[in-house]
Amino acid sequence: MRFYSIWLLANILLITSLSTAKGEEECVLHYVENGYSLFLERKFVQDQSVKVNCYKGFNLPNGQDTIICTESGWTPQPICIPSETCSKSDIEIDNGFFSESDLTYAVNRKTRYVCKQGYTTANGERSGSITCLQTGWSAQPSCIKSCDVPVFENAKSKNDSTWFKLNDKLDYECHIGYENKYKHTKGSIMCTTDGWSDKPSCYEIECSIPILDPRLVVYPRKIKYTVGDLLKFSCRPGHRVGPDSVQCYDFGWSPSFPTCKGQVRSCGQYPELLNGEIKGTKKAEYSHGDVVEYDCKPRFLLKGPNKIQCVDGKWTTLPTCVEEKRTCGDLPELEHGSVKFSVPPYHHGDSVEFTCAETFTVIGQGSVSCISGRWAQLPRCVATDQLEKCKAPRLAVIGTNKLKKDGLNHNSSISYKCGGSQKYGYSICINGRWDPEPTCTRKEKTFCPPPPQIPNAHVIETTVKYLDGEKVSVLCQDGYLTQGPEEMVCKHGRWQSLPRCTAKITCSQPPKIDHGSIKLPRLSDAGRDAIEYSSHEHGTTFSYVCDDGFRISKENGVTCHMGKWSSPPRCVESTGKCGPPPTIENGDITSLSLPVYAPLSSVEYQCQSFYKMLGSKKITCKNGEWEEPPKCLHACVLTEEIMRRQNIIPKRTKNKKIYIQSGDYVEFVCLTAYQKAQGSPEFRTQCIDGHINYPTCSK
Repeated sequence: MRFYSIWLLANILLITSLSTAKGEEECVLHYVENGYSLFLERKFVQDQSVKVNCYKGFNLPNGQDTIICTESGWTPQPICIPSETCSKSDIEIDNGFFSESDLTYAVNRKTRYVCKQGYTTANGERSGSITCLQTGWSAQPSCIKSCDVPVFENAKSKNDSTWFKLNDKLDYECHIGYENKYKHTKGSIMCTTDGWSDKPSCYEIECSIPILDPRLVVYPRKIKYTVGDLLKFSCRPGHRVGPDSVQCYDFGWSPSFPTCKGQVRSCGQYPELLNGEIKGTKKAEYSHGDVVEYDCKPRFLLKGPNKIQCVDGKWTTLPTCVEEKRTCGDLPELEHGSVKFSVPPYHHGDSVEFTCAETFTVIGQGSVSCISGRWAQLPRCVATDQLEKCKAPRLAVIGTNKLKKDGLNHNSSISYKCGGSQKYGYSICINGRWDPEPTCTRKEKTFCPPPPQIPNAHVIETTVKYLDGEKVSVLCQDGYLTQGPEEMVCKHGRWQSLPRCTAKITCSQPPKIDHGSIKLPRLSDAGRDAIEYSSHEHGTTFSYVCDDGFRISKENGVTCHMGKWSSPPRCVESTGKCGPPPTIENGDITSLSLPVYAPLSSVEYQCQSFYKMLGSKKITCKNGEWEEPPKCLHACVLTEEIMRRQNIIPKRTKNKKIYIQSGDYVEFVCLTAYQKAQGSPEFRTQCIDGHINYPTCSK
C-alpha cells in the first residue's frame, strides 16, 4: 500500500510538471499515464472536459472516462491507475457454473452464471448475473433445488406456479370418480432433493358388491365396477322391496340395495307436505309401488325427490319445501312486446304475461316465471308477415286438408299415424319448425336409477326412477354448504352434475382498513376484542365506517365465505385524491410510487420478463379510487423432464428449457418410435396463464 501511494504521488508530480497553464483558466493535456487521448497538446478553457482512454487493466479513479479543466488544473489528474478487479476464484457456485471463460473482471462488468438441471436462481430463473463492484462481487450466486410442474394423472391443482423451491408443498385434487393410492380424493406432494416426493396420480374408484339376498338377481355381472356403472335387480321368486337399479359413485353404491319378500303390504293415506301439495288424483289406499308426486306452494322451492313411493306399507322420504328468499329484478325488455300489469317485488314462482305488438306474433311461452331469483327464458315477437312456413313431413298425414307444396303456415297442426300403431301423432307448426318433430322412429324412454344419497345432505330414501332430463335438488344438512350445482341431472340413464355438501369453514378476525374501522355501535373495548379475536361463522357480515375526511368506496361490508372474507371496502379522501396505486403480482408501476396522487393522475404498469399483460397498462385516479390495474399472466416453462415423461419434444426448438408467453401456441411431436396416445390432447396447444395441456405419446 505504501509503494502504491509513492507511485501515485510521483506520477502526479510528473503530470503536473508536463501540464502548462496559460492563465488561470486554461489547461493543456500533454500526456496520459497508462493511457492515451485524441486531444493531446490542445488548449482547453475552464469547465471543458476531455475524454481519456486507459489501457486494459487501468482506469481513472472512480471509473470515470473524462477529466475536467479547473482553476487548479485537470481534475482528476490524467493518470490511469491499475484497475481493481474481481476474480471468479473468489466465488464457488453450488449446483451451478459460470457461462463465460474469463477469470477476472473489471469494475462494473457483469458475468452470467447458469444453474444445473433441477436447480434455479432465487427468483426461479435458469441463469442469473452478478456485477464486479469496487467492494467486490455484488452478490453470492445461488442455485437452489427446484421442481418443475409435475405431470398430473387424472388430477388437478389450484396452484398456478411454474416452479417450486425445495420443501415447497403442492396440493392436488383427483378428478371426480378417481382417488389416489391412499384411497383419498385429495393429496399433497413435496419438492425434495430427489424431485417430487410422489406422483400426483389418481385411479378410478371401484365399487364392491356386498353379500346379497340369494333370491336377488343382479345384472350385469362384472369383475370390477367403476364410477358410473349401473346394477339392475329382479327377484326370483318374490317381490322386490327397494330400487330396481343402483349406480356406483365416488362414495359407493346408492341408493341402498333392495331385498326380496314373499308378500308386500299396501300404504294408507299419503303424508302431508308442509308448504306443499300433491299433484294428481287422491286415493284412499295405495298399493306397493304406487307413486305420489308433490309440488311446493308459491315462494317455496322443492328440495329432494318430488316423488315418493309406497314400499311394503311405508312411504319413502318426503321432500322439503324451503322458502326461496331470492327475488327477481326488473322485468327484462321484450323487443316489439310489452308486459301486462304487474307489481314488484317478484318472488319465486310469480309469473308475468308478455304480449306482442299488433303486427307481431308471440313465439314461445307468453307467461314468464321468476325461478330462484332469475327470470325464465323470454318469448320472441316475430313480425306476422315474416313468419316461416313448415315443410310438409315425409309421413302419411291424416286429414281432409291437402298439404301445400310450399308448406304449412305458422300455427297449423297435423295428425299422422305410423305403421303397426293404433295411436295418432300430433304436431303443430311454430315459425318454420314442427313441434314435436313428426317421426315414426320409436324412442325408448331412458330412466335413471333412484337419485343417490349425497353425503352430508338431508336423507333421500326413494325407490322412484327418473326420466332423462329430470332434475332433483339437494338440501345440505346444517353446517354444510352446497358446492357446485344445486341440482343433479338424469342424463343418458345416469345421474350427473352431482352437488357436494361441504362443511362450512369459519373465518378469523375481519380485515382492517386504512382510515376506517368495523362499525360496532355501543360495544365496550372487551366486546370489540371479542369481535376481533374470535372466529366467525360462514355468512357473517360486518360493516365499516370511515374516519372524518374520508368516505367509503363501493359496498361498505365484508362477508365470511368458506373461511375467507370478501374484499373489504376502502376509505378514500373526500377530496378525490388517491393513495399509492394498487400492487400487482409479477409487475410494478414504471414510476416512483407517491403517497398521494391528485385527481385524474395516471400511472403505467409493466410486467416482468416473460409475463404478458392483460388489461390496460395505464390506470387513472377517479373520485378517490384507482381504476382496475392490469394482470401479469404467467409464462409457461417447458423442461426436458416433463417432455421426457410425455415422450414428446417441441416441433421447432432444441432448447432444453424454453419460456412461452401466455396466449402463445407451442406445437409438439412424438419421439421416434412413439405415436399419439389414445385420448391425448392436441399437439398444438396454447399457454394460458402458466398452464399448458401437454399431449402424450406412447408406443
